[in-house]
Amino acid sequence: MGYIHQETKHWLRTQWQIAVLTRLKADMQLACPYRPDQPMRCPQGQPLGWLSYDAEQGRQWYGVVEPQSLCSTCWQQSVCPREFAYEVARHETFFGMVPLNTKAGWKLVHSARSWIEGAQSFEKNQLGLDAIFLNSLALTWTMSLLADSVALLRCLVQLRAAPKPDLLKELRPVQGTFDW
Repeated sequence: MGYIHQETKHWLRTQWQIAVLTRLKADMQLACPYRPDQPMRCPQGQPLGWLSYDAEQGRQWYGVVEPQSLCSTCWQQSVCPREFAYEVARHETFFGMVPLNTKAGWKLVHSARSWIEGAQSFEKNQLGLDAIFLNSLALTWTMSLLADSVALLRCLVQLRAAPKPDLLKELRPVQGTFDW
């Protein structure tokens, strides 16, 4: 799995509004105070659900979404906002545009990514790119874009519904015109 640095993820998120999701590397998990398999929690321990991403301020918003929450017994309930913002820049890999500890993040990292890798490998073999050695970054970039374009065009063709044949066409009478 190729790794994209946090600075690159930040640039893609802010300049192009692209969500880049990667798993936390083993050495990164030790330094990261957040866990992809654990929900975010308020300072008092209440599990929080992901609410939204604020692109303008670069924040992920989490809030209390459980109906039976610990908030009713919390000693800070009168001053608690019940919504908490986390700066994406604090940890670009974990938060990003789609946080890793959300259902969407988990689904994208664990199921969609494995499907995409297999499709790209299939396309590479179909186009004969596995037999080509590319020694130029510009040529490699161009060939990658062309291969991705072929994959997208193939998907569009498969998604387009085939025209339904008119089964009664042969049985309908044909009206002829006379040129008098």
